[in-house]
Amino acid sequence: MRLRFLPVALLTVLVLLVAAGCGGGSKSVPANAVAVVGGDTITKAQFNFLLDGAKRTYKARKTAFPKAGTTAYKSLQDQALQYLVQQSELEQKAKTLGITITAKDVDARLKQIKQQYFGGSQTKYQAQLKSQGLTEPQIKQDLRAQILSEKIYNKVTADVKVTDADIKSYYNAHKSNYSQAASRDVRHILVNNKKLADSLYAQLKAGGDFAKLAKKYSKDPGSAANGGKLTVSKGQTVPQFDKEAFALKTNEISKPVHTQYGWHIIQALSDVKPSKQTPLSSVKASIKQQLQQSKKTDAMNAWVASMKKDFKSKIRYQAGYEPTATTDTTATSTAPATTTG
Repeated sequence: MRLRFLPVALLTVLVLLVAAGCGGGSKSVPANAVAVVGGDTITKAQFNFLLDGAKRTYKARKTAFPKAGTTAYKSLQDQALQYLVQQSELEQKAKTLGITITAKDVDARLKQIKQQYFGGSQTKYQAQLKSQGLTEPQIKQDLRAQILSEKIYNKVTADVKVTDADIKSYYNAHKSNYSQAASRDVRHILVNNKKLADSLYAQLKAGGDFAKLAKKYSKDPGSAANGGKLTVSKGQTVPQFDKEAFALKTNEISKPVHTQYGWHIIQALSDVKPSKQTPLSSVKASIKQQLQQSKKTDAMNAWVASMKKDFKSKIRYQAGYEPTATTDTTATSTAPATTTG
């Protein structure tokens, strides 16, 4: 695994669309701040903390850090500021939900990560930090963001319910997803031209060994080595092959059949196994889980939309710090927030 630090929000569960805000430089923003978000002030120290972390990461990767004044530097600066604005919005909204994150919460999560990925070894953990140009304060900041997003998600979606009626309705509307097509075991030989196909067909009708001929002549990489054997499901192969494979009597050998792949000689090895509908009882749990996740996503989208609306006119930037594009930014789900396998 490797630890990482990114100047954009690392949210484990949420998929947020958060407005970057409107307005330019403002005299109402303190001199030691880069922005004011609602009742919260984002200081230059917080902003510089992110950029300094990014510089160390670039250095560890042996990549040149963008020069001030360049488009790349401005893009990095914008990402850092948008991250801070987004976290400020979440922190403020979390308070209205009765959510708090303590240093103890963060330390417990860090201990868990050290144990899971480094076997509890502080030496290995520190070596990994050094190799990526990271510091523990950076890791703790990311972990705080992760825990915050998890707690918000759990709080906002706590009342989501999926009823038996919901599950049955979904199952009835998607029955085709829970059915198994008719199938049978066959074997075939695929060649490029009809002349060879006719010759092989004649040999087979005279008692030739199908498996040996398939291994020697068939161009189908998926079945040739197995004597041409495969199991086919109704409607899952090209139409000409599908029609012939399911029309044959058991053990019957077809005349050469032409498809876009070439010429096939097919032998049915088993009776046709009829299509089968998977009963609701067998898939009820998976449908419930799917519907719960969908409803939770809808609940989060509604909550985020409300948050965006609330903060839209409450963000003010220090002169020179306003993001280039004050359009919506997206923080997509990553798991876990500071680790990746």
